[in-house]
Amino acid sequence: MRVTLIHNPGAGKQASDADDLKKLLESAGHKVRYQSSKEAGWKKALKKPADLVVVAGGDGTVGRVVRRMPGREVPVALLPSGTANNIARSLGQHERPFEELVRGWENARQVRLDVGVARGPWGERYFIEGVGAGVFADLLAHSDPKKAKKRKKARNPVEGGLRRLRQQAARARPVQICAALDGEDISGEYLLFEALNLRYIGPNLFLTANSNPGDGRFELVMVSEAERSRLLYYLEHWQDDRERLAILPSKTGSRLEIEWTGFPLHIDDKLQPKVKVRPKRMAGMVDASFEGVSVRFLVPDTERKLG
Repeated sequence: MRVTLIHNPGAGKQASDADDLKKLLESAGHKVRYQSSKEAGWKKALKKPADLVVVAGGDGTVGRVVRRMPGREVPVALLPSGTANNIARSLGQHERPFEELVRGWENARQVRLDVGVARGPWGERYFIEGVGAGVFADLLAHSDPKKAKKRKKARNPVEGGLRRLRQQAARARPVQICAALDGEDISGEYLLFEALNLRYIGPNLFLTANSNPGDGRFELVMVSEAERSRLLYYLEHWQDDRERLAILPSKTGSRLEIEWTGFPLHIDDKLQPKVKVRPKRMAGMVDASFEGVSVRFLVPDTERKLG
């Protein structure tokens, strides 16, 4: 196949050297066009003819590529090498050797991942993971970019991220949110308010077992003051059994309308309002929905031993 390889050389738990990746794909019979995601040409590379787009990187790199794929019928394959790898984890492709994933593409099934659209005073943006307010957005709003870079190099950045999230959840004040889900009024005060397209968000936080990234709907998790202790307990004991413990109030829907008054709101890993923008100038209605836009992923079904 003609493969366009978009690679983040700054991310990698497995071998992420550009030459090694190209050799791996070429040894499987693919014709490779390489492009670093750190260089400006990666957007143009996606427009060139290809049978498959391969992304070697973390959620940030995958998200940037996927948001430019709607409308194209070229499938995407992942070589997950970031910190959290929420997208790959939600598709069952995390912690698998690159060699195994590449060999599995030949007979892989194709899975559609919905791409949501969030519209607000800032304009329009596609989202992959989700849209939300409360502790996640607050954490982004108070994050120091310099400290964030150091944390990425830490021995266990995921565990550190969950620890900071728990600290934020312990001291956070509920956010007053006026909102409607598919026309139903769901307004209230929430510590955590997340419309999820994936099962995992942020530092591998598993909030719902019901989210299906290809069903055209999202799972809206809403944690009020009454559920603070449940949220804190989960964040404290995540390493024991995160899937069993993640039982929080939620609703399923396909369109979320929020009266945004300027409180921190995240769309995937992007925060609104931006640091230098005054919230009062940016307040207005926010609409997050699925409109039939999706991207196809190659997902190998079974793990095969290397030999």
